[in-house]
Amino acid sequence: MTGLAVRLLRHRPGSVLATLIALAIGVMILTSMGSLVESGLRFRPDPQRYAAADLVVAKRDITFEHKELGDTTRTTLHLPEAGTVPTTLADRIRRVPGVAAVVVDQSIPVQAGSHVTTGHTWSGAELVAGRSPKTDDQIVVDTTLATKPGRQLTLVTAGVPHRYTVSGITTQPGVYFTQHRATELAPHPGRADTIAVTEAPDADRSTVAAAVDALATSESAKTYSGNNRGQVEHPDLIAARDLLIQIGAAFGGYVVLLIVFVVAGTIALSIRNRRRDLALLRATAATPWQLRRMLMAEAAVLAAVASVIGVPAGLPASRWVDAQLIARGFIPADFPLKTGVLAAPSAVLLIVLLAVLAALLGARRISTIRPVEALAETAVEQSPPGKVRLGFGLACVAGAISASAVSVGAGGQTALAAASGMLYLFVIGVALLAPWINATAAKLLAPVLRVFWGNSGYLAGRNLAANARGMATVLTALVLAVGFGGSVWFLQDNLERRTVEQVGAGTLAQYALVAPAGISDATIRQLRGIHGVEAVTASRRTSVVVRVLDSAEAVPARAIDPDGAAATLDLDVTSGDLAAVNRDNIAVSATRAASQGWKVGKTVELWLGDGTPQRVRVAAIYSRGLGFGDVVLSTDTLGLPADEAFIRVAPGVTPHLPGATLIPTSRLTSGIADDLAISAWLNKLLIGVMIGYAALSAANTMILAALARRRELAVLRLTGVTSRQVRRMVNAEQAGLLGVSLVIGGTIAAVALTAVVRAITGSALPYIPAVGWVAVVGGATLLAMTTTVAPIAWLLRKPSISQTGR
Repeated sequence: MTGLAVRLLRHRPGSVLATLIALAIGVMILTSMGSLVESGLRFRPDPQRYAAADLVVAKRDITFEHKELGDTTRTTLHLPEAGTVPTTLADRIRRVPGVAAVVVDQSIPVQAGSHVTTGHTWSGAELVAGRSPKTDDQIVVDTTLATKPGRQLTLVTAGVPHRYTVSGITTQPGVYFTQHRATELAPHPGRADTIAVTEAPDADRSTVAAAVDALATSESAKTYSGNNRGQVEHPDLIAARDLLIQIGAAFGGYVVLLIVFVVAGTIALSIRNRRRDLALLRATAATPWQLRRMLMAEAAVLAAVASVIGVPAGLPASRWVDAQLIARGFIPADFPLKTGVLAAPSAVLLIVLLAVLAALLGARRISTIRPVEALAETAVEQSPPGKVRLGFGLACVAGAISASAVSVGAGGQTALAAASGMLYLFVIGVALLAPWINATAAKLLAPVLRVFWGNSGYLAGRNLAANARGMATVLTALVLAVGFGGSVWFLQDNLERRTVEQVGAGTLAQYALVAPAGISDATIRQLRGIHGVEAVTASRRTSVVVRVLDSAEAVPARAIDPDGAAATLDLDVTSGDLAAVNRDNIAVSATRAASQGWKVGKTVELWLGDGTPQRVRVAAIYSRGLGFGDVVLSTDTLGLPADEAFIRVAPGVTPHLPGATLIPTSRLTSGIADDLAISAWLNKLLIGVMIGYAALSAANTMILAALARRRELAVLRLTGVTSRQVRRMVNAEQAGLLGVSLVIGGTIAAVALTAVVRAITGSALPYIPAVGWVAVVGGATLLAMTTTVAPIAWLLRKPSISQTGR
């Protein structure tokens, strides 16, 4: 049957090409996304600064336990900011038998001019010139700050400048201080970023490791050994690794669902259009299993050929995505990227399995009925789908409605996840219910089509009613394209617009001082003493961790000095008082408060970005959460120096601070818009690929469906229907089908977009640019009409009598 399958492929160039294109692009996308996942999974950072240490103790994640019905589930979340451990832990580790040396390392934000880096305790990093620092005014730096020892550098730490002499040069990035100096500059007094442990040569390594790990666990920290030490040393690379895995896995999963729609629909429509040929094979003694084998072999051959095209295209596509991620700052330039050694075979295997399974399911009906019934079914529309399909379709719609309720009541990632699930459930429901939708729409549209297109409209209505099941795949493809294009794409526009609006409306200060390495209290006092300055608010962007159901998530937050903050910031407080924010009180956004069930006066539990637990009271609720974060806490609670200062001045006053540059806050707003645009680029790239693939599936499906009507159109022309009437009939059909698709797809998009925008921004009315409406409606119309009218016009140019037998 395989040989027969290959020979038959040559006689169906239209359906073969449509299926081949869908499969090849699917392989290309899966290969490129799989390469991202492979790069993340295979990445093992080598330790450099901790290469001489045998063990490294650090706190990089936090574990939550949830008990339900006697079962305990654990969720581990990477901390948004590196956690710390008490320096007293180092003294306890030193007393462990077999420990030779212990070095306490601090991570210190350092600014040298416009260059921002991190300072550490000197622990024997490899030198390329000079020597290690011996006194507190000596440092070792990397080659970006100095190329030879002896140079004088002014470094700013915690907002205070200090002058140092470069004693040595190292290839490892950062600035290195003496142990004493690093302890003085540590942002968390009495706390350490990491503790490096060296074992004695004659020690029992497993015994020492177990003892150190037990001590680390008592402080909610972990012990890292071997190559795992690099995870502690390179948090930026680890974040890039997690991002690649998240992007590739999440987007790859969505693409797999799309491919299921596209491949299953294309192959099913191809098999449906060949019912006459397949029925003849059944009538000439072909067994059901032989028929299924033949169709599965065809699908496997097409998938194999598509893989030959898709894999070579997917590898350069992944390299292009990698280059763009590096250029836009999503991953460091030194992150090692893999070439898809595992991703390509996985993509090929998945595509072949999907294609073969789609062929098997598509052949189920025609291969199981008796030969005489098979021949009879080629002349009439198949019987309506069964009740099982109807039940599953209604269940999907009910699930989508439930998911929409969850997305409205939740916030953050929970709302986004619920909205994505809702979108897919709606589309799956439409795919399952499409025959009934088409049949109902045909009855409702028949009078309308006849009014606008006359006799051609009457024929179009009859065709839509008779071919309700055959047009199910076309309806699904159009709804998929409109639903995706009208929802997830515009979500990014809403987030950007609302964030910039909130920052602009909520910033009352005219100037700001931005210092990534920190602003000292003395600088804040100096700012407040400048003539004409009415108020100064110290601020720092951070993150906090909150529980969400049986899990947890990191949410954006801002620490402020609440004294006089009402003069510089307007968070649009709806209840409570922002001035009440202090070490024990916080303010939360309205969307976060609604999703968490928090109210003013309630005591809640959360964790700072470094994993420090806090029990605080909600003192105020505000509405501008997108612009200023979901949680506002006091700088006293955070315990870190501010990195921004908002300055309000009297009219006509231009403040000046020696040694510092004050910028207008309008530049902050434009900078936020630029940052959001960069962040949105990745989402829009992925969404654009998905929409493009959905549109391609719609085009493929409609071209395939149009070319399959050669015999039907030829018979119409032989009975006296003119070519013009045929074209008008097809236009009327497409107009009716397009109208139904726009209504259903637009409704799905509106529900999904409104639910997410309401959950995240609090606005009940989403923003959609005028160009967006034109792009979605015009694009769907152009897609539906050109992919049908052009093939029909090509068929009408051929003699009718030559097509009646095909």
